[in-house]
Amino acid sequence: MNFKLEKKEQYVYIELEEPAFGGEVPAAFEETARGLFKEGYHSLIVNMQSVKSVDAPGTVTLKKVNWLCANDLGMLAIVTRDDDFMDLLESLKIPDLTILPTKEEAIDAVFMHKLENEFGAGDDDYDDEDYEGVSESKEP
Repeated sequence: MNFKLEKKEQYVYIELEEPAFGGEVPAAFEETARGLFKEGYHSLIVNMQSVKSVDAPGTVTLKKVNWLCANDLGMLAIVTRDDDFMDLLESLKIPDLTILPTKEEAIDAVFMHKLENEFGAGDDDYDDEDYEGVSESKEP
């Protein structure tokens, strides 16, 4: 698999230099992703601008890596400007897969995702005791 790797604090940027996400590429990609997860990275931005197709093993690998990222409160973001390839990725129906046209938008999405996780995981500082004696109003 031909690719460039750029590690940042919050994410890893992978630029694939392959015409297709098939053959040996999905297995090599999954191995690379698993190595990054072991290093503590949970958000991957994958530039697939040169990729034009995805085979069945490639689809399975994208689903698996997407699930692994989400399972660790990270995300998988695919970067491509190719409308046909975007349509292909969307037709794979991978839950919560993020597809964006630029690296910058993908980086912003990773940071927004991290903020959403931080705010969503916080305690709202209210307990059941705070609502004792409070009844729901029938008025709008």
